[in-house]
Order: sequence, then C-alpha cells, then structure tokens
Amino acid sequence: MNNTILKNSPDIAIFLRTLNGGGAERVCLNLAQFFLQQNLKVDMVLARAEGPLLKQLPPDIRLIDLQGQSKFSIPLKLAKYLRFEKPASLLAALHYPCEIAILAKHIARVSTRIIVSERNTISVEAKRIPRLSVRLTPFAARLFYPFADNIVAVSEGVAEDLANVTHLPRERIDLIYNPVLTSETFIRAKEAVHHPWFQPGEPPVILAVGRLKPQKDYPTLLRAFALVRKMRRCRLVILGDGSEKYNLKNLISELGLEKDVYMEGFVDNPYAYMSKANAFVLSSLWEGLGNVLIEAMACGCPVISTDCPSGPKEILAGGKYGELTPVGDPKAMAEAILKVLSGNTKQIDSDWLNQFTLEYSAEKYLKVLGIN
Repeated sequence: MNNTILKNSPDIAIFLRTLNGGGAERVCLNLAQFFLQQNLKVDMVLARAEGPLLKQLPPDIRLIDLQGQSKFSIPLKLAKYLRFEKPASLLAALHYPCEIAILAKHIARVSTRIIVSERNTISVEAKRIPRLSVRLTPFAARLFYPFADNIVAVSEGVAEDLANVTHLPRERIDLIYNPVLTSETFIRAKEAVHHPWFQPGEPPVILAVGRLKPQKDYPTLLRAFALVRKMRRCRLVILGDGSEKYNLKNLISELGLEKDVYMEGFVDNPYAYMSKANAFVLSSLWEGLGNVLIEAMACGCPVISTDCPSGPKEILAGGKYGELTPVGDPKAMAEAILKVLSGNTKQIDSDWLNQFTLEYSAEKYLKVLGIN
C-alpha cells in the first residue's frame, strides 16, 4: 500500500455526522473557514450531508457526502475516502465520529494523522443517558483513543475526565478552547430581531439557547422562571429544537406560563437575540464547554449558568464574570436571574474572551494537526 500523501490531497479533512445546528458543528465550520483563509485545502466529510448549517459551508471547501445509511457502512466509506484522497490530517469531532475516524484509518492503512476532539464529559453523559451506545462511550474511548495521533479536549474538566476514563496520561491530551468568536459574531449581533418582545418599552427578556435535550435541563429553567415571574414581569425566549419540545410545552402549560414563554426553534442567528436580551441562562446538567455562554458574554448579555461539569466555571472564571448556581436548583437560579435583572451584573475584562476567538484556537489546532 502506498502511503505517500498526494500533491493534490487535502491538507485537512474535518469529519462529522452532519451539519446540524449544534455548537460543535458551528465550531468546525469556523475552523474550516480559518484553514481556508490560510490557503489550505479543506474537505468537510459528513456521514450524511444534511443539517441547517450546510448552507453556511463556503463553496471553496469541498463537501464529501459519505451517504452513510447505517453505522456499519460509515467506517468503510470513510476508509475508502482516506485511501483514495489521503488527506494529511483528519480532525474528527463529537464522540462517534472520533472512534469511526480511528477505525477507518486502521482499515485504510494510510499515514493520515487522526486528531480526535472530545467535547463532553463522557463519564457524566454515560451515567445520565440510558441509551446503550452512550453507556458504552467510556469503554469505547478507552479502546480507541490511545490510537489517535492527537487528542483534544475543549475544557480542562473534559481533559481530566477523559484522562480518568481512558487511563491515558493527562499530558497526552491537548486543551484547546472552542474557537467560538469570529468577526462575524459581532457583525451578526447587530442585526435586528423582529419579535415584538424585543421592541423598546417591553418587559425584560431572559434568553436560553440550545437543543431541547435532557442534558440542557430546561425544566429547571422553566421552574426558575415561574418563580421569577411571581416577583416581576418578564419573559423567556428559548431558541432550539429537539426531542423534549412536547414535554417542555406541557410543562409550560402546567406552570401557567403560556403567555410569557416563547419557543422559537432553531434560528440561524442567535447572536442578534443575545445582544438584545436582558439575561442569558444555561441550565445544563453537564457540558463540554458551553459555547453559548461565551457567545452571550461577547454580545454583552449578562449570564447565569449552572455550575455543571464542565466548562461554565472555567468560562466564568469561577463566578467572576457571571452567576453560577447549583445544578437542578430552580430557587437558586431564580435568585440569580432576579439579581441580574435588578442591574447587579459583572464586568468582563476586555482580554478575557480572547482565548475563545477563532484566531487563538485555530492556531493551536494547526499545531496539533501538524500543519506549519
């Protein structure tokens, strides 16, 4: 087998399931755009070419659709791609694609460097989600990750958790915060929001952004908002889609909040909402980093977050730059929201957010990708 990198081979391939509207997908799009600006040849390799973020893929980035109809076919299709295209490095993000990438390299027998990016505290996730595939995640990481050329964690908490799960030395894992902030973030934050609740003279708006999944623990946020609503007039807007939508609508009805809670679904530009909301709340049970907190802070919105593993405490410098509340505690969250709505907010040092910028993070990624 000839393992020589071809002259027209991609410098970097990025492998994901889809381009659905999650934080990891947005981050990978940001990285792809930065790599392209460095005159690197970039492929976006998707198990299935679908998702609302597809339209944001720059035309100069080649889209590779593996058209994976089953979990078993994807490793073979990715191996075929590696064998014929021989990218210099492949970056895989989110857990399942990471393992598939390592397996595909083994099948293809190529010299492509495989870099895996772990984005969640997998020991917590395995305990919280009953699905068998998730329960087996720590075992799969222990089995596959030692064969990666480099391992990246998106927060110190994720890195420590991954080292414990895989029994790998902590030094084997690179910490690179997500490249969340770009120049476009601030441009798009200035765009108008046409929803009437964001017009002048309206009551304050509390904002939450994220998939409607059990991990995000929106029931705690809704119960906290119900307590806040008893104390003062305000409204709650939730951006995101997901499997919990029906259950959350039922809870909104049970709490009598139908007139004060609006579920917008997925929006292409959450930054415009963040720049105009009076408070931003993350109610998660666990996170890898918590990109939306960084985005909200950059847009000038005061933030409240659960002190969940892991990420929020790192982003907020232990509470210096925002309110941290216990996981699953509606009363404490309500008190924090009322504190922020009363004008008791925290100033952010101007250089604190630099570590979450595209330029800062992407340079670190180029180093682990072996790109000069």
